Amino acid sequence: MRDPDFGVEAISISVMTKLSFLYILTNKSNRVLYTGVTSDLIKRVHQHKNGLGGIFTSKYKVNKLVYYQVFESIIEAITEEKRIKGGSRQQKIDLIKGLNPEWRDLYDDL
Repeated sequence: MRDPDFGVEAISISVMTKLSFLYILTNKSNRVLYTGVTSDLIKRVHQHKNGLGGIFTSKYKVNKLVYYQVFESIIEAITEEKRIKGGSRQQKIDLIKGLNPEWRDLYDDL
């Protein structure tokens, strides 16, 4: 049901806006961290879980989603990805612990 407070213009803009995601994956032992960007988080993590994510993630069995952020543009997501990749391992761990202190796989929540 449509909310009468929102006009057609607002609905059209929201449909046209494509969200982007920054995500961090780890392996079973939480020792390897991988940071990536995608416009379809469910599909991309599914690829990683099935060994189709890439050479690095396949080799180290990095397929547990432990952190993600939503952005309104791919440029914002890439900028944040570069910032995070440029940081230390401890900064990545602190970021994950802030959202997901138990390091559980967030994929099932999507």
